[in-house]
Amino acid sequence: MSTETTNTRNRGFASMNAEKQREIARKGGRAAHEKGTAHEFTSDEARAAGRKGGERVSANRRHMAEIGRLGGRSSAGRRAARPTEEDASSHAGEVAPATDEMTRDAVTAQTSPMSESADENDA
Repeated sequence: MSTETTNTRNRGFASMNAEKQREIARKGGRAAHEKGTAHEFTSDEARAAGRKGGERVSANRRHMAEIGRLGGRSSAGRRAARPTEEDASSHAGEVAPATDEMTRDAVTAQTSPMSESADENDA
């Protein structure tokens, strides 16, 4: 980590190096806990905050569309990489080398409860 100061003149918290900022922030956190004014989320508060964040993200339709496109490309790529019955019979006895993508797909299929129904829908 760099110990240089930033370009915002040599004043204030923002001009300090990262290590100094962390040290000061750590002291503030400890003091708040000792004083009893530090806020710790309950599971209900955390759940509500997560729900609120999810609503904000999903309200951005352009962002959600991009996520859907990326997922679709990923699914299409996996389907295109699967050998057909014709390919399988012409390469009988050969063992294809495993790739990271193949390994990731195998792990996903084993651990995902939705993998069985998703594979049935792909067929």
